[in-house]
Amino acid sequence: MSRKNSSRRHFLKTSAALAGGLSVARFAHAQGSGTIKIGVVGCGGRGLGAANQALSTGKDVRLVAVGDYFKDRAAKGAEALKKQFPEQCDIPDDRIFDGFQNDKGVIASGADVILIACAAKFHPLYAKHAVEAGKHVFVEKPNAIDAAGIHTLEEAVTIAREKKLSFLSGLQSRYCPQYQALVEQVHNGAIGEVRMIQSTFLRSPYGVRGYLEGMPELDFQVYNQYMFSWLSGDDFTQSLVHNVDRMTWLLGGKTPTHAFGMGGRASMTDRKFGNVFDHHAAAFVYPNDTCRLYGLCRTETGCYDSYDDLIIGSKGTAYWNNAKIVGETNWHYEGKKLGGHAEEQIALFDALRKGGRIDSGDYVVKSTMMAILGQIASYTGKMISWQEMYDSKFAFKPLPEECVAGMEPPVVPDPKTGSYPVPIPGQHKWW
Repeated sequence: MSRKNSSRRHFLKTSAALAGGLSVARFAHAQGSGTIKIGVVGCGGRGLGAANQALSTGKDVRLVAVGDYFKDRAAKGAEALKKQFPEQCDIPDDRIFDGFQNDKGVIASGADVILIACAAKFHPLYAKHAVEAGKHVFVEKPNAIDAAGIHTLEEAVTIAREKKLSFLSGLQSRYCPQYQALVEQVHNGAIGEVRMIQSTFLRSPYGVRGYLEGMPELDFQVYNQYMFSWLSGDDFTQSLVHNVDRMTWLLGGKTPTHAFGMGGRASMTDRKFGNVFDHHAAAFVYPNDTCRLYGLCRTETGCYDSYDDLIIGSKGTAYWNNAKIVGETNWHYEGKKLGGHAEEQIALFDALRKGGRIDSGDYVVKSTMMAILGQIASYTGKMISWQEMYDSKFAFKPLPEECVAGMEPPVVPDPKTGSYPVPIPGQHKWW
């Protein structure tokens, strides 16, 4: 059994339907102007990457504003995009914004679509600001890092639906044809009942920028956002969120009732590694214990690397990355494999041109919540229920709306060792 690759247009149509739905929106093509104006919040690698992919979908896409916590990074990002897309960028100096509230300037710039890819702490709030202002949004993963963020995320999704706006998540695996085909096979019973899943995201430390002499502590932490849990949520929410989203999709939207975990820091202890764990593990327990998902993530050097999912069913085993099944049914995908980042932007802007919308809301809350549950189970060493975590409204302080220039960061390095304190499982209370 195999599946040949379909045409690009057919793939995009299928992608939009599977990823959240295509429906009639209030307007398309910037209310009849012939262009779709975009603004970017977050000019790091992923923000500029999303902007690049959006501009590449067609000459009718125009970049009109950029924002970042750091003014120079926003300006450099604007200049880089101007060089690559000179006819599609119109970004005067007064549409380059900085600081913790740079999103407000970008949103007020006249853009129709806001691409959000900054420190994940701010993703839910910035997305809510954008949809309240009537903008379509793309929000990079993780879409939230704590339970309080989940509630804000739900509000943003609700507003987007009420206003018939697109809400696209950066959980791009759902736009890959090889994974769509594999999920279809599993949903059709190719491996029987799913009993156990092993999900891994094991790699060396990433996004480590280090300390710049003379940089204020707050700026240093924002500059190294992935190394600080109050900004990034740590690696379960940053990385393994992809795996748990894919498995939530494969399981037809089912979510666990409980999770327990472990984790800590073993080797990545220098100041540049902030206060995040370098290894985590969590077991997710599904209703009536019909299935368990074991999630493992690690950011240490010199170790075994793996980014994959192994799905064991009653009639066979599915191998996610290879898009194949072995068992009573032997199947593999033979079409062209795609990465998903460019494809989700193509789907979004094609939908807008046709007067439609993309809605990731049916899965973005579930998958993000599951990653948060695993992260906090790892931090605390406790068995935590889904409902307990959701009801806790736990938040990494300060809240995003409380962040202001020059504030004291919530963690500081030990004056003797230079290292930051990390959570101690069994001792720290989080809500």
